[in-house]
Amino acid sequence: MYLYIETLKQRLDAINQLRTDRATAAMGAAFRHIYSLLPVLLHYHHPDMPGYLSHNTPHGISFFTPDETQQSLLATLFPESTYTLTPPPENAPILGLYSMGSTSSIGQSSDSDLDIWVCHQSWLDSAERQALQNKCHQLQLWCKKQGVEISFFLIDENRFRMNESGALGKEDCGSTQHILLLDEFYRSAVRLAGKRILWNLVPSEHEAHYDEYVMELYAKGALVPNEWIDLGGLGTLSAEEYFGASLWQLYKSIDSPYKAVLKTVLLEAYSWEYPNTRLLATEIKQCLHDGEIIHFGLDPYCMMLERVTAYLEAINDTARLDLVRRCFYLKVSEKLTSESQGELTPWRREILAQLVTRWGWQSDLLAQLDGRAHWKIEQVRVAHNELLDAMMQSYRNLIRFARRNNLSVSASPQDIGVLTRKLYAAFEALPGKVALLNPQISPDLSEDHLTFIYVAEGRANRRGWYLYNQAPEMNAIISHQPLEYNRYLNKLVAWAWFNGLLTEKTHLHIKGTSLCDLSRLQELVHDIATHFPIRLPAPTPKALYSPCEIRHLALMVNVESDPTQALRDQVVLFDFRKMDVFSFGQQQQCLIGSVDLLYRNSWNEVRTLHFEGESAMIEALKTILGKMHQEALPPEAVEVFCYSPHLRALIRTRVLQLVSECIDLRLSSNRQETGRFKALKLASDTWGLFFERMGVSVQKLKNAVEFYGAISNNKLQGLSIQM
Repeated sequence: MYLYIETLKQRLDAINQLRTDRATAAMGAAFRHIYSLLPVLLHYHHPDMPGYLSHNTPHGISFFTPDETQQSLLATLFPESTYTLTPPPENAPILGLYSMGSTSSIGQSSDSDLDIWVCHQSWLDSAERQALQNKCHQLQLWCKKQGVEISFFLIDENRFRMNESGALGKEDCGSTQHILLLDEFYRSAVRLAGKRILWNLVPSEHEAHYDEYVMELYAKGALVPNEWIDLGGLGTLSAEEYFGASLWQLYKSIDSPYKAVLKTVLLEAYSWEYPNTRLLATEIKQCLHDGEIIHFGLDPYCMMLERVTAYLEAINDTARLDLVRRCFYLKVSEKLTSESQGELTPWRREILAQLVTRWGWQSDLLAQLDGRAHWKIEQVRVAHNELLDAMMQSYRNLIRFARRNNLSVSASPQDIGVLTRKLYAAFEALPGKVALLNPQISPDLSEDHLTFIYVAEGRANRRGWYLYNQAPEMNAIISHQPLEYNRYLNKLVAWAWFNGLLTEKTHLHIKGTSLCDLSRLQELVHDIATHFPIRLPAPTPKALYSPCEIRHLALMVNVESDPTQALRDQVVLFDFRKMDVFSFGQQQQCLIGSVDLLYRNSWNEVRTLHFEGESAMIEALKTILGKMHQEALPPEAVEVFCYSPHLRALIRTRVLQLVSECIDLRLSSNRQETGRFKALKLASDTWGLFFERMGVSVQKLKNAVEFYGAISNNKLQGLSIQM
């Protein structure tokens, strides 16, 4: 047994060294330095070193001593520091430091980030754990300044035995994954410092009674106490995990679509094998025990591809198999149509070339994939829909699997709620919602020319606006399908802006209407571009767990219908002291012909709505107030833009005053102060807005009796606003 364990240790060390070499070979100097220095920065704690906060922060890694290379790097990076590296306590709080995920695999690319597990002793109390977390956060910030994105995960040695989970976040899967997360760690871990992973020693056939086998090894003296880190076995995998894990991968697909497709189909393959699921980590371990360093050096990404391929071939799903292969190729980021940039990572190109030959790919497909950085909206939209369809098909298959086996969900209701809302915000199609294409597919969707063409009622095509990425030359327009259609201009402009087609260099053209000329279109584009950034930080879990609230609101007045144009060349008698843009002049004309809403909510959804006619203002107010629940925070910004050639400033000021006043009335209503009322005259009609705690209602008041009766009785007989 002793010789067998020593043989396994040698194989483990050889695989670990191979992975370490691969992890650093293709990366820049900053990555290599940080990858080498991380153990030193967590082993020692000194005011002159990055990550220092207080003297009592836990530090020190078991069995770690910096080598000459690491000491030389320290001296190079911090030449002005003069300190003695004091050895940490003998009973080091950190058991080991490991990178995991795509690092060291063929899936690692030059822009890959680092996921680092800091596995620590279970005796750390909450204050010590928080201090170590703070140190890791400071190191993360320092690494970012060096140009390396890194995420640290503090892992208690008993986390997986106690079924504990981290806090759901951008990189932390929270309670959605447990044993499946450990499966990914075991199959991809690279030991940077600290103890070897004990799980690798336990033969696959003993996985079901893992703990008993480990105790037997210790009892026989085959293992040296405290030499290994033991996070537990994989035999306790519950099928309930698949649903939460698939939700997590759908969530991750927003930022990493190609990787997420591979991992989601892998989950589907696992469920297909249920109840005799053979996890990838177990397969890799079996190869290690058999001495078969196959699958391109037990590369976890290649093995994931092989497992997914076998599954899709077994169910005869050739469409998704083709997509999975393209996802794998794009994730690897080695352009086979380009000359090799050096011989640092020839193994990556060799593997990819072998796979492409096996798949029978032609040069035109390779050229298309290698040109992804230059894809424009048509190609990106096809890719976006393909990726989303594949993810949703896997998700539906996993739901059917759960129902078939009468499974519940292992993830916490709060985590499921947050992920579900994030997915709805990203993917749900709703009227007025601006559909955002995945920005990770192609970096630049900007167009040189965008033409907005209006088709009036009664034509062959339906009435509304059509968008083309061509100059308005008839031959070019006729031979192309429109990029997008919408009945209203505001939605079309918003779609082009938030998807990156519109930039300051884009030449705009507008045809087919006198409703809106080029100057007005340019103003509209400028107002949206100036006040609405395309990208914002992702919403926090707290925001996603709460009802969505309007964060940034803009009202575009008189874009497509402008009553003030009728005032041109006319003599209009009015009293400046009584000037009312909602009931103007002797004819009591409402100067608000159309209102377009554009707003972004706390879930980062972008919505647009259009209202037209004399009641446009009251309809817009109803909608705005109806989207504000009683405990909502007021919008961070409320903007009003007016596009009328006459009385523009006055209209803008009055509309902004009205909207601000109504928002204040809505959000300040409470149980002690009920029955607030506001009257608004639009043209010759008077409308009443009744502000109550549970909502706002609107009622048209036809005469004075009805007007005063509504106030005195505080009746909410009008159209109730949906919350």
